[in-house]
Amino acid sequence: MFQDPRHSNGSKVQVSEFLLMGLPGIHEWQHWLSLPLALLYLLALTANILILMTINQEAALHQPMYYFLGVLAVVDMGLATTIMPKILAILWFNAKAISLPECFVQMYVIHCFVGMESGIFVCMAIDRYVAICQPLRYPSVITESFVVKASVFMALRNSLTTIPVPVLAAQRHYCSQNQIEHSMCTTLGVTSLACDHTTINSLYQLVLAWTLMGSDLSVVILSYALILQSVLKLKSAEAASKALSTCTSHLILILFFYTVIIVLSITHSSPMKVTLIPVLLNVLHNVIPPALNPMVYALKNKELRQGLYKVLKLDTVGNQ
Repeated sequence: MFQDPRHSNGSKVQVSEFLLMGLPGIHEWQHWLSLPLALLYLLALTANILILMTINQEAALHQPMYYFLGVLAVVDMGLATTIMPKILAILWFNAKAISLPECFVQMYVIHCFVGMESGIFVCMAIDRYVAICQPLRYPSVITESFVVKASVFMALRNSLTTIPVPVLAAQRHYCSQNQIEHSMCTTLGVTSLACDHTTINSLYQLVLAWTLMGSDLSVVILSYALILQSVLKLKSAEAASKALSTCTSHLILILFFYTVIIVLSITHSSPMKVTLIPVLLNVLHNVIPPALNPMVYALKNKELRQGLYKVLKLDTVGNQ
């Protein structure tokens, strides 16, 4: 008869650290990925800092839409900085060890920032809905106070609802394996090493993902459906095109963000062995959007683009 691992002698020993092995299946040559990842991280930091400087310096950008973009820039930098230094340390210096408390803190912060990014996309969608569908009410509804309250609400929502994720993970007992087939502390990667039952961890993770992300995605879809309905009623093709152009950058980023989230959720729910593609996709999902978001907005938004030219002291006459 097999002995319950929770009562075995080996269960009295708790591992003191985890080893982040990096990308599964390519450990021998994964260091070659360090250069593109480092460049992406540097691009994310540089681009988002420029966005913040531009919004701060240009009076024309002191509007709720750009304030939300500024909050998104801060969140993006926080998300990328939470994981990239450790990933680069693994690839460059083989610094795989991470203590349990550090691992649980990283797990918590990643969840917070991902949830916050989703929340900011919701705020942006509501901003565009009011601007296009209720233009006369926009100045009284979408104010600086609204931006502050919405941002604080999203920060509190995500910081509080994600507390159980690392707390539940910390309550598990890790008595044998300590190698995580990943380059960051994901919930699935950590709890899969536990010697006791992790049903409650998986259940809360599933409920959290589909409750927060599901509700956010529903609001975003509803907002843009109403926007599309309103735009189609416009008699002027030029007015319709102008209205839709203000939403294009949002839609590009939202499509990428939620598509990857859904793919990762389905992949992580599968009982199959951890493979390279979902792990690599998880890493890229935390570094590509921070690098991509500023460029998409700068390319699609004329006011922001002109503001960037001024900050960079480029010739604005030929770039309008």
